[in-house]
Amino acid sequence: QSLCTLRGCCWSPQSDTNVPWCFFSSNHGYKVDGGLRTTQEGFQATLTRLSSPSLFKNDINTVLLTAQYQTQNRFRFKITDPKTPRFEVPHEHVGPFSGPAASNLQYKVDV
Repeated sequence: QSLCTLRGCCWSPQSDTNVPWCFFSSNHGYKVDGGLRTTQEGFQATLTRLSSPSLFKNDINTVLLTAQYQTQNRFRFKITDPKTPRFEVPHEHVGPFSGPAASNLQYKVDV
């Protein structure tokens, strides 16, 4: 039996330690709008916010998910506001990835 709070978090203790006890229901968060678009590096998707309670308020209604299959063992994703660019702190050891997407992946991504 699950107990869900006003903010959408559900609490359901399980005997299996691999299952999270606290989770959000499937009507919480964002949904893929228009499917996945393949890119040279991986894929992109537009995500639209579902009408569920907000944890932090001022949520962005439409966001862009950009995904890169950088290596067989490294997957990178970024969620941004496509309407309002923000400053991203550059990292001295991590440069931009310019593909192509890796093959023979050691992981699986489901959206």
